[in-house]
Amino acid sequence: MGEFATLMARDGHEFQAYLAAPKGTPRGAVVVVQEVFGVNRHIRAVADTWAARGYTAIAPALFDRIRRGIELGYSAGELKEGVGYKLQVKKEHYLADIGAAINAVRRSGKVGIVGYCWGGTVSYVAGCELPVAAAACYYGGGMVQQLDKTPKCPVLYHFAEKDAHITRADIAKIEAAHPAGVFHLYPADHGFNCTDRAAFDAPSAQLALDRSLAFFAEYVG
Repeated sequence: MGEFATLMARDGHEFQAYLAAPKGTPRGAVVVVQEVFGVNRHIRAVADTWAARGYTAIAPALFDRIRRGIELGYSAGELKEGVGYKLQVKKEHYLADIGAAINAVRRSGKVGIVGYCWGGTVSYVAGCELPVAAAACYYGGGMVQQLDKTPKCPVLYHFAEKDAHITRADIAKIEAAHPAGVFHLYPADHGFNCTDRAAFDAPSAQLALDRSLAFFAEYVG
């Protein structure tokens, strides 16, 4: 449904972003933030899903600052590779790239942000520092290191009961730091939203999507 476009961040960095347009007049826009596997088939499918629901969706390639065109699968080796890229991306850089993505779609109306795993943490930070109308954060364990700032927009949190990467204690810290957030816990494991991962849990993924759509309908459009 979508295609790649070239964007430029405020520091002059050029990078790719997957852009999916809805049919008809957009109801708003959504920035889709990748996991550590790049803007791969799954993230593009997520963007297409949001576009099919009426939003202009854009997925910036945040690893382009390190190496262009990263699209990984879900093997242990590819996970290690993706984590290596993630560790090289500075906060100021991913915020600049997401800011450029927001600017690219703001003519569609209010802009929300949704992210998965690392992208869940990035979406939380964006909700604190960038002009987004709402954020939906899927199992972003790194949020516990970012609690010195409070989101400036409504935030929806999706966590998994079996997630060894994000403990109940971590979730409790996030809830304590941001009691205004909307929190949901699913009977699934880390990565339950991704159809290409062994942890995919269709009922949990559908329920989380339904809740995210309702949340964005209220705050984005």
